[in-house]
Amino acid sequence: MERLKVRTAPGSPYYLYTMSPHIQSFLNYIQYERRYSRHTIESYQNDLEQLYFYLKSEYQKEEIELASHLEIRSWMVSMMEAQTSPRSINRKLSTLKSFFKFLMRKGVVKKSPLAKVLAPKTAKRLPVFVEQNGIDKLMKEVEFPEGFEGARDRIILELLYGTGMRRSELLGLRETDVDSYNSQVKVLGKGNKERIIPIQPALRDAVKEYIGIKNAHTAHPSLYLLVDDEGRQLPAGKVYQTVKKYLNLVTTIDKKSPHVLRHTFATHLMNNGADINAVKELLGHASLAATQVYTHNTIDKLKNIYKQAHPKA
Repeated sequence: MERLKVRTAPGSPYYLYTMSPHIQSFLNYIQYERRYSRHTIESYQNDLEQLYFYLKSEYQKEEIELASHLEIRSWMVSMMEAQTSPRSINRKLSTLKSFFKFLMRKGVVKKSPLAKVLAPKTAKRLPVFVEQNGIDKLMKEVEFPEGFEGARDRIILELLYGTGMRRSELLGLRETDVDSYNSQVKVLGKGNKERIIPIQPALRDAVKEYIGIKNAHTAHPSLYLLVDDEGRQLPAGKVYQTVKKYLNLVTTIDKKSPHVLRHTFATHLMNNGADINAVKELLGHASLAATQVYTHNTIDKLKNIYKQAHPKA
Protein backbone atom coordinates (compact mmCIF):
# COMPACT_ATOMS: atom_id res chain seq x y z
CA MET A 1 0.00 0.00 0.00
CA GLU A 2 1.50 3.30 -1.11
CA ARG A 3 0.85 6.52 0.68
CA LEU A 4 -1.79 8.91 -0.63
CA LYS A 5 -0.41 12.18 -1.91
CA VAL A 6 -1.49 15.61 -0.71
CA ARG A 7 -4.97 16.24 -2.09
CA THR A 8 -7.55 18.96 -2.01
CA ALA A 9 -10.59 18.15 0.12
CA PRO A 10 -13.94 19.96 0.36
CA GLY A 11 -14.04 22.45 3.20
CA SER A 12 -10.29 22.43 3.88
CA PRO A 13 -7.16 23.58 2.02
CA TYR A 14 -5.74 20.05 1.81
CA TYR A 15 -5.19 16.97 3.86
CA LEU A 16 -2.34 14.50 4.28
CA TYR A 17 -2.16 10.77 4.77
CA THR A 18 0.91 8.70 5.55
CA MET A 19 1.52 5.07 6.51
CA SER A 20 3.44 6.07 9.64
CA PRO A 21 1.28 7.31 12.54
CA HIS A 22 4.19 9.31 13.98
CA ILE A 23 4.82 11.04 10.68
CA GLN A 24 1.09 11.75 10.44
CA SER A 25 1.08 13.21 13.94
CA PHE A 26 4.04 15.42 13.11
CA LEU A 27 2.45 16.64 9.86
CA ASN A 28 -0.75 17.50 11.72
CA TYR A 29 1.34 19.45 14.25
CA ILE A 30 3.17 21.58 11.67
CA GLN A 31 -0.03 22.11 9.68
CA TYR A 32 -2.50 23.04 12.40
CA GLU A 33 -0.32 24.30 15.26
CA ARG A 34 2.75 25.73 13.55
CA ARG A 35 0.76 26.81 10.46
CA TYR A 36 3.51 25.93 8.01
CA SER A 37 2.90 26.51 4.33
CA ARG A 38 1.62 23.75 2.09
CA HIS A 39 4.93 23.65 0.22
CA THR A 40 6.90 23.18 3.46
CA ILE A 41 4.58 20.46 4.72
CA GLU A 42 4.86 18.55 1.45
CA SER A 43 8.67 18.80 1.62
CA TYR A 44 8.71 17.50 5.20
CA GLN A 45 6.43 14.63 4.27
CA ASN A 46 8.59 13.65 1.29
CA ASP A 47 11.78 13.75 3.37
CA LEU A 48 10.36 11.65 6.19
CA GLU A 49 8.76 9.08 3.94
CA GLN A 50 11.94 8.78 1.91
CA LEU A 51 13.70 7.66 5.10
CA TYR A 52 10.69 5.51 6.05
CA PHE A 53 10.85 3.52 2.80
CA TYR A 54 14.66 3.30 2.97
CA LEU A 55 14.48 1.76 6.45
CA LYS A 56 11.81 -0.64 5.26
CA SER A 57 13.71 -1.78 2.17
CA GLU A 58 17.23 -1.90 3.61
CA TYR A 59 16.63 -2.90 7.24
CA GLN A 60 13.08 -4.36 7.21
CA LYS A 61 12.18 -1.73 9.80
CA GLU A 62 8.83 0.06 9.59
CA GLU A 63 9.16 2.15 12.75
CA ILE A 64 10.86 5.38 11.69
CA GLU A 65 11.01 6.48 15.33
CA LEU A 66 13.45 3.60 15.97
CA ALA A 67 15.94 4.75 13.31
CA SER A 68 19.52 4.72 14.60
CA HIS A 69 22.27 7.18 13.76
CA LEU A 70 24.04 4.43 11.79
CA GLU A 71 20.97 3.82 9.64
CA ILE A 72 20.56 7.54 9.00
CA ARG A 73 24.22 7.77 8.02
CA SER A 74 23.69 4.85 5.64
CA TRP A 75 20.75 6.72 4.12
CA MET A 76 22.95 9.78 3.66
CA VAL A 77 25.60 7.69 1.89
CA SER A 78 22.99 6.27 -0.46
CA MET A 79 21.89 9.80 -1.35
CA MET A 80 25.49 10.89 -1.95
CA GLU A 81 26.00 7.90 -4.24
CA ALA A 82 22.88 9.01 -6.13
CA GLN A 83 24.51 12.46 -6.61
CA THR A 84 22.14 14.25 -4.22
CA SER A 85 23.67 17.63 -3.39
CA PRO A 86 25.00 18.32 0.13
CA ARG A 87 22.55 21.21 0.38
CA SER A 88 19.58 18.90 -0.27
CA ILE A 89 20.89 16.34 2.22
CA ASN A 90 21.27 19.03 4.87
CA ARG A 91 17.69 20.14 4.28
CA LYS A 92 16.50 16.56 4.82
CA LEU A 93 18.55 16.31 8.01
CA SER A 94 16.94 19.53 9.21
CA THR A 95 13.54 17.91 8.69
CA LEU A 96 14.64 14.90 10.73
CA LYS A 97 15.88 17.13 13.55
CA SER A 98 12.49 18.81 13.78
CA PHE A 99 10.73 15.44 13.61
CA PHE A 100 12.76 13.82 16.40
CA LYS A 101 12.55 16.95 18.52
CA PHE A 102 8.77 16.63 18.21
CA LEU A 103 8.92 12.92 19.18
CA MET A 104 11.05 13.77 22.24
CA ARG A 105 8.48 16.34 23.42
CA LYS A 106 5.75 13.72 22.98
CA GLY A 107 7.76 11.16 24.98
CA VAL A 108 7.98 8.76 22.03
CA VAL A 109 11.80 8.73 22.10
CA LYS A 110 14.27 9.75 24.78
CA LYS A 111 16.98 11.12 22.51
CA SER A 112 17.49 12.04 18.89
CA PRO A 113 19.75 9.91 16.65
CA LEU A 114 20.66 13.13 14.82
CA ALA A 115 22.97 14.06 17.72
CA LYS A 116 25.51 11.61 16.29
CA VAL A 117 25.05 12.52 12.64
CA LEU A 118 27.38 15.06 11.04
CA ALA A 119 25.93 17.11 8.21
CA PRO A 120 27.96 17.25 4.97
CA LYS A 121 29.76 20.51 4.28
CA THR A 122 28.30 22.77 1.65
CA ALA A 123 29.92 25.52 -0.35
CA LYS A 124 28.68 28.95 0.65
CA ARG A 125 26.30 30.15 -2.03
CA LEU A 126 25.74 33.87 -2.33
CA PRO A 127 22.27 35.13 -3.22
CA VAL A 128 21.73 35.73 -6.94
CA PHE A 129 20.42 39.22 -7.67
CA VAL A 130 19.73 41.61 -10.54
CA GLU A 131 22.09 44.56 -10.93
CA GLN A 132 20.63 48.05 -10.46
CA ASN A 133 20.80 48.87 -14.16
CA GLY A 134 18.76 45.74 -14.90
CA ILE A 135 16.04 46.82 -12.46
CA ASP A 136 16.06 50.34 -13.90
CA LYS A 137 15.59 48.91 -17.38
CA LEU A 138 12.79 46.63 -16.15
CA MET A 139 10.84 49.45 -14.53
CA LYS A 140 11.51 52.24 -17.03
CA GLU A 141 12.09 50.72 -20.47
CA VAL A 142 10.24 47.41 -20.70
CA GLU A 143 6.81 47.70 -22.29
CA PHE A 144 3.92 45.85 -20.65
CA PRO A 145 0.75 44.73 -22.46
CA GLU A 146 -2.29 46.98 -22.37
CA GLY A 147 -5.15 46.22 -20.03
CA PHE A 148 -5.53 44.01 -16.98
CA GLU A 149 -2.83 41.43 -17.77
CA GLY A 150 -0.14 44.04 -18.32
CA ALA A 151 -1.15 45.93 -15.17
CA ARG A 152 -1.01 42.69 -13.17
CA ASP A 153 2.39 41.72 -14.59
CA ARG A 154 3.84 45.09 -13.67
CA ILE A 155 2.42 45.16 -10.14
CA ILE A 156 3.78 41.64 -9.48
CA LEU A 157 7.29 42.82 -10.35
CA GLU A 158 6.98 46.13 -8.52
CA LEU A 159 5.70 44.55 -5.32
CA LEU A 160 8.33 41.79 -5.27
CA TYR A 161 11.18 44.23 -5.81
CA GLY A 162 9.64 47.09 -3.81
CA THR A 163 8.93 45.05 -0.67
CA GLY A 164 11.14 41.93 -0.80
CA MET A 165 8.19 39.74 0.13
CA ARG A 166 8.08 36.03 -0.67
CA ARG A 167 5.95 34.65 -3.50
CA SER A 168 3.55 32.98 -1.04
CA GLU A 169 3.19 36.26 0.85
CA LEU A 170 2.44 38.12 -2.38
CA LEU A 171 -0.23 35.60 -3.38
CA GLY A 172 -1.87 35.88 0.03
CA LEU A 173 -2.18 39.68 -0.12
CA ARG A 174 -5.66 41.11 0.07
CA GLU A 175 -6.72 44.58 -0.99
CA THR A 176 -7.27 45.51 2.65
CA ASP A 177 -3.63 44.67 3.46
CA VAL A 178 -2.53 47.75 1.53
CA ASP A 179 -2.70 50.86 3.73
CA SER A 180 -2.60 53.75 1.27
CA TYR A 181 -2.91 56.41 3.96
CA ASN A 182 0.26 55.27 5.76
CA SER A 183 2.01 53.97 2.61
CA GLN A 184 2.54 50.48 3.97
CA VAL A 185 1.49 46.90 3.38
CA LYS A 186 0.69 44.16 5.91
CA VAL A 187 2.25 40.79 5.08
CA LEU A 188 1.45 37.41 6.59
CA GLY A 189 4.75 35.54 6.64
CA LYS A 190 6.04 32.18 7.77
CA GLY A 191 4.43 30.77 10.90
CA ASN A 192 1.52 33.20 10.45
CA LYS A 193 3.72 36.08 11.61
CA GLU A 194 2.55 39.50 10.47
CA ARG A 195 4.92 42.29 9.54
CA ILE A 196 4.48 45.78 8.15
CA ILE A 197 6.52 46.87 5.13
CA PRO A 198 6.66 50.54 4.10
CA ILE A 199 6.19 51.25 0.40
CA GLN A 200 7.20 54.18 -1.77
CA PRO A 201 4.44 56.63 -2.78
CA ALA A 202 4.91 55.61 -6.43
CA LEU A 203 4.30 51.94 -5.55
CA ARG A 204 1.32 52.88 -3.37
CA ASP A 205 -0.23 54.77 -6.29
CA ALA A 206 0.56 51.92 -8.69
CA VAL A 207 -1.25 49.44 -6.42
CA LYS A 208 -4.26 51.74 -6.19
CA GLU A 209 -4.38 52.08 -9.99
CA TYR A 210 -4.06 48.31 -10.45
CA ILE A 211 -6.95 47.63 -8.03
CA GLY A 212 -9.16 49.91 -10.10
CA ILE A 213 -8.23 48.06 -13.31
CA LYS A 214 -8.70 44.67 -11.63
CA ASN A 215 -12.15 45.44 -10.26
CA ALA A 216 -13.28 46.83 -13.60
CA HIS A 217 -11.99 43.73 -15.42
CA THR A 218 -13.30 40.90 -13.24
CA ALA A 219 -17.01 40.14 -13.10
CA HIS A 220 -16.73 38.77 -9.57
CA PRO A 221 -14.66 41.08 -7.31
CA SER A 222 -12.17 39.25 -5.12
CA LEU A 223 -10.58 40.23 -1.83
CA TYR A 224 -7.26 38.89 -3.11
CA LEU A 225 -5.00 41.47 -4.70
CA LEU A 226 -3.70 39.16 -7.44
CA VAL A 227 -6.32 37.25 -9.40
CA ASP A 228 -6.74 35.50 -12.74
CA ASP A 229 -9.16 36.55 -15.48
CA GLU A 230 -12.04 34.88 -13.64
CA GLY A 231 -11.33 36.71 -10.39
CA ARG A 232 -9.86 33.68 -8.62
CA GLN A 233 -6.68 33.85 -6.54
CA LEU A 234 -3.70 33.79 -8.90
CA PRO A 235 -1.81 30.44 -9.04
CA ALA A 236 1.79 30.39 -7.79
CA GLY A 237 3.05 29.16 -11.16
CA LYS A 238 1.72 32.28 -12.89
CA VAL A 239 3.86 34.52 -10.67
CA TYR A 240 6.95 32.46 -11.46
CA GLN A 241 6.24 32.55 -15.20
CA THR A 242 5.69 36.30 -15.12
CA VAL A 243 8.95 37.03 -13.29
CA LYS A 244 10.96 34.73 -15.55
CA LYS A 245 9.45 36.25 -18.68
CA TYR A 246 10.41 39.82 -17.81
CA LEU A 247 13.77 39.13 -16.18
CA ASN A 248 14.78 37.39 -19.40
CA LEU A 249 14.52 40.82 -21.03
CA VAL A 250 16.91 42.62 -18.67
CA THR A 251 19.45 40.19 -17.20
CA THR A 252 21.60 37.21 -18.16
CA ILE A 253 21.71 35.60 -14.72
CA ASP A 254 20.85 31.88 -14.82
CA LYS A 255 18.19 31.88 -12.14
CA LYS A 256 15.14 34.06 -12.74
CA SER A 257 12.50 33.58 -10.06
CA PRO A 258 10.40 35.60 -7.60
CA HIS A 259 12.99 34.85 -4.90
CA VAL A 260 15.68 36.50 -7.02
CA LEU A 261 13.74 39.77 -6.72
CA ARG A 262 13.64 39.26 -2.94
CA HIS A 263 17.43 38.84 -2.99
CA THR A 264 17.71 41.91 -5.19
CA PHE A 265 15.62 43.99 -2.79
CA ALA A 266 17.83 43.02 0.16
CA THR A 267 21.13 43.36 -1.71
CA HIS A 268 20.30 46.82 -3.07
CA LEU A 269 19.31 47.98 0.42
CA MET A 270 22.56 46.69 1.92
CA ASN A 271 24.65 48.16 -0.92
CA ASN A 272 23.08 51.55 -0.24
CA GLY A 273 23.90 51.51 3.46
CA ALA A 274 20.74 50.11 5.07
CA ASP A 275 21.07 48.80 8.62
CA ILE A 276 21.19 45.01 8.64
CA ASN A 277 18.67 44.79 11.50
CA ALA A 278 16.20 46.88 9.51
CA VAL A 279 16.67 44.61 6.49
CA LYS A 280 16.09 41.59 8.75
CA GLU A 281 12.73 43.01 9.86
CA LEU A 282 11.70 43.93 6.33
CA LEU A 283 12.44 40.41 5.08
CA GLY A 284 10.75 38.74 8.05
CA HIS A 285 13.81 36.69 8.99
CA ALA A 286 13.64 34.92 12.34
CA SER A 287 17.37 35.41 12.99
CA LEU A 288 20.08 37.80 11.89
CA ALA A 289 22.14 34.90 10.52
CA ALA A 290 19.73 34.53 7.59
CA THR A 291 20.19 38.20 6.70
CA GLN A 292 23.97 38.28 7.04
CA VAL A 293 24.42 36.45 3.74
CA TYR A 294 23.62 39.74 2.00
CA THR A 295 26.65 41.42 3.58
CA HIS A 296 28.92 39.28 1.38
CA ASN A 297 27.63 40.94 -1.77
CA THR A 298 28.21 44.33 -0.12
CA ILE A 299 31.80 43.39 0.75
CA ASP A 300 32.42 42.20 -2.81
CA LYS A 301 31.17 45.55 -4.10
CA LEU A 302 33.49 47.42 -1.74
CA LYS A 303 36.43 45.29 -2.89
CA ASN A 304 35.69 46.10 -6.52
CA ILE A 305 35.45 49.82 -5.73
CA TYR A 306 38.77 49.60 -3.87
CA LYS A 307 40.50 47.85 -6.79
CA GLN A 308 39.20 50.43 -9.25
CA ALA A 309 39.91 53.51 -7.16
CA HIS A 310 42.99 52.89 -5.01
CA PRO A 311 46.28 53.75 -6.77
CA LYS A 312 48.10 50.78 -5.23
CA ALA A 313 45.30 48.23 -5.61
